[in-house]
Amino acid sequence: MASARSHDASGPLRRTGRSIGHALHTPFTGTARGIRKATHAHGAGESGLGKLIELHAVNGAGDVMITVALASTVFFSVPTDQARGRVALYLAVTMAPFILLAPVIGPLLDRLPHGRRAAMAGSMLARALLALTMSGAVATGGLELYPAALGVLVCSKAYGVVRSAVVPRLLPPRFSLVKANSRVTLAGLLATGVAAPIGAGLQTIGPPWPLYGACAIFGGGAVLAFTLPHKVDSAKGERKAHLVPPHGEGADRPEPLRKSKGKEKNGEKEKRPGLRSVGPSVLHGLQANASHRALSGFLIFFLAFLLREHPLAGQSAAISLGIVGVAAGVGNALGTAVGSWLRARGPEIIIASVLGLALGVAVLAAVFFSTVMVAALAAMAGFTQALSKLSLDAMIQRDVPEEVRTSAFARSETLLQMAWVAGGAIGIALPLNGVLGMSVASGILALGAAASVRGLLAAARRGSPHPRVA
Repeated sequence: MASARSHDASGPLRRTGRSIGHALHTPFTGTARGIRKATHAHGAGESGLGKLIELHAVNGAGDVMITVALASTVFFSVPTDQARGRVALYLAVTMAPFILLAPVIGPLLDRLPHGRRAAMAGSMLARALLALTMSGAVATGGLELYPAALGVLVCSKAYGVVRSAVVPRLLPPRFSLVKANSRVTLAGLLATGVAAPIGAGLQTIGPPWPLYGACAIFGGGAVLAFTLPHKVDSAKGERKAHLVPPHGEGADRPEPLRKSKGKEKNGEKEKRPGLRSVGPSVLHGLQANASHRALSGFLIFFLAFLLREHPLAGQSAAISLGIVGVAAGVGNALGTAVGSWLRARGPEIIIASVLGLALGVAVLAAVFFSTVMVAALAAMAGFTQALSKLSLDAMIQRDVPEEVRTSAFARSETLLQMAWVAGGAIGIALPLNGVLGMSVASGILALGAAASVRGLLAAARRGSPHPRVA
């Protein structure tokens, strides 16, 4: 009898336990279903693009965890003068070798067309192991931290190159490349925004904890990379592209594919395509994007030191950096959203317009240096860089034949990273004077405009040599 009463009483308890478990479980499962629905919308799930979007979000979350750990060690934990020295050492030890390695990344990955999933998984796994290695040195900031940071940087950029090469093979029907890239980029930005405060919270537990988090995230990313469709590893119809500037008469017109120096096929020399074979639009777009990327590197390092030493009016150094960082992030997200909405309409005009817009705001920031203008320039730099890069992607899709398109992405990503390194070096070396810094920012954009705007507008007037591509 007592056993029956006990059994009856346990029923409500079980039901209550299940209700509580369901209540705790639902927010997570509901969020996961919502994310999966968003990433797989409009055919992205069937084509495999949705899985790439999720992988890129994981990549962004892991990278920001490492950034939080390094920033706390290299930048925030020491006085400003010492921090400048540490950051300069960081650039010298990591970025200088990367400049030498960067031109090799694209050609090396061209030799792995059948192993792209393995390459992305390898970059994730390598960063997971490097994060563990860095966790032992992050508290002291010893020199052994820098070779590991170089490895993380190289692996991160190698992933970025492979990811850009993979996107064209995962396009859903009636999906433009600019729209696909905007979705991928936006997922990375959102993941970064979520992971950054989590990384900061882990930092309060101890310096190694953000790196433990990065290790776990990248470990999951390595597994996720192998869930991409097998067609990612297909190299059917692909050939290598070479970034060669146009020269001589007819440089403004598309040229036939160059003949190679060696291999022959069917008694004739095999044609070897280069980017100049599609006209100057892509090259001028690269020049404009290089100026945007150099501005990004410059502002990150220059404003980090400037605002630490001279915070925005009425704000602390941390709040000042937060305002500028949030402004840049919002601008970047807005540029990505606008790029998706524009659907690559007139990419040459878009690139030329946003370059002029960024230059105008930079000049105003130099003339009327203030809290508002610094935040406005950070937001505009994020907006124009995102929109300009998406427009460049659209031109590569439109003007570069499919057989060389993936290689073209690899070359362009390498060039843009080198521009970012150059801008960052200028930002570290420059005296901490706000007006001077904004003037240098204006100069960087002015050089880009002088090199590219005229050619972009001329190309826009001529129209695309390959209007068949949407």
